[in-house]
Amino acid sequence: MKKQVIVVGAGPGGLAAAMQLSAAGYQVKVLEKQAQVGGRTSKLQLGDYQFDLGPTFFMMPQILEEVFARSGRDLHEYVDMREVSPLYTLKFGDVAFSPSRDMEYTKQEISRLFPGNEAGYEKFLRIEGEKFDRVINLLKQPFTSIGDFFTKDMWRALPRLNAFDTVYGRLSKYFTDERLKWAFSFQAKYLGMSAWDCPGTFTILSFLEHRYGLFHPIGGVNQVCHAMARVIEENGGEVLTNTGVDQVIVDNGKATGVQLENGATVQADDVIINADFGYAMTNLFDQNDLRKYKQENLEKKGLSLSTFMLYLGVDDTLDLPHHMVLFADDYKQNVDDITKEGKISSDASIYVHNPSRLDPTLAPTGKSALYVLMPVPNLEASIDWEEQKPLVKEQILDRLEKEPGLAGLREKIEVEKIVSPLEWEKEYYVYRGATFNLSHSLDQMMYFRPHNKFEDVEHCFLVGGGTHPGSGLPTIFQSAIISSDLLQDQYGTKAPVILDTEVPTVKEQF
Repeated sequence: MKKQVIVVGAGPGGLAAAMQLSAAGYQVKVLEKQAQVGGRTSKLQLGDYQFDLGPTFFMMPQILEEVFARSGRDLHEYVDMREVSPLYTLKFGDVAFSPSRDMEYTKQEISRLFPGNEAGYEKFLRIEGEKFDRVINLLKQPFTSIGDFFTKDMWRALPRLNAFDTVYGRLSKYFTDERLKWAFSFQAKYLGMSAWDCPGTFTILSFLEHRYGLFHPIGGVNQVCHAMARVIEENGGEVLTNTGVDQVIVDNGKATGVQLENGATVQADDVIINADFGYAMTNLFDQNDLRKYKQENLEKKGLSLSTFMLYLGVDDTLDLPHHMVLFADDYKQNVDDITKEGKISSDASIYVHNPSRLDPTLAPTGKSALYVLMPVPNLEASIDWEEQKPLVKEQILDRLEKEPGLAGLREKIEVEKIVSPLEWEKEYYVYRGATFNLSHSLDQMMYFRPHNKFEDVEHCFLVGGGTHPGSGLPTIFQSAIISSDLLQDQYGTKAPVILDTEVPTVKEQF
């Protein structure tokens, strides 16, 4: 008889794990509280406009290609993935920097805008490339015991980890211009952290963008989640939406199923948790069944920052890049306001996503689906978001309307939605509204991050940003590979199906 696996949550990690296990012969049932799959990577529909709720691009799509290959599928038969070039436009006052993964082009732009830093760029690519080649295996291995620190891969990577430096500190070794340091360090916010605090290991994030590029699936990033759900069903699994889980059933320290919000119970041999980690620990378990991650211990954990989201259906075609970041004049102060002071910056940095430039499926002809993100403190800060939401919205619109392509924006808005830290917690079940999950401080990385094989309950596994290797779509997919392999290892079953002898990869330019 097939082993029964329940996956709680149809986010990208849960779907990726379910897809691999269903291909390997397990009977998989994915239970999703919301009306659609995707979690923070779901589709938001406002009238005739469609938006990605959260992530807006894919970095390192070869990891996603591997997940599909392990499931006996080819990603590109399910999703139309387009490379975005240039990567983004970064605006520092009147200076606009648009790097590309074309190394020569980017070097010319650096020479033009930040003269004297070209050699630093070449040094960055060389040294960070060497670091990535050593670190990548640490992201692939599970950390289930302290002994995992003493592997050959760990000793090989250790001299290059830069774990006791910071992202900003590392970038200062390559570049002299502050703006260029910001251009290669703002990616620390993908982890919900300050570049001045984030471990120097994570300079590999900007390196990965420059090496592998950024990709947009037609229809939005959410389309990958819909594709994975389709594969699960093709393999005989079930994906049930509007099916909230009330509690994981634990018997003598072992997960044996779940109780649904409607009172029904579903039995299983194993349970995979893809709900937000903090939400799961405080809502999905009887506290008496937990040891390490009881609520009082969870409250001592460091959390990521949050985001204020503005989704705008605009009656115009906008002359804007696909991705754009408007940096605060004093970017360091802006980051400190969010991460140290717990307040909303008067001079904020803003990310603007204009996918309609590349993707005609998201808005009616002649119109644009505009996505705007402003990093803000999570709900641990003393901010009255009901009072602040309309004020922050106006602050953002005031800043956007100063851009040449966005003059008169207010008059063109047909539909809009705000998601503040409050909505992240209440509507999307994100603990403390910390959009990027647990922070990635040294004491919350690798072995010190919640393990893929859950420590408190047997036959229970974790996937998503709250477990190793961390938040961000590539690492979330890697967590799904690790957790699905660990689940199978306990039964001694064979590894998942591989489509080809070699996993397909996107074309590299380096």
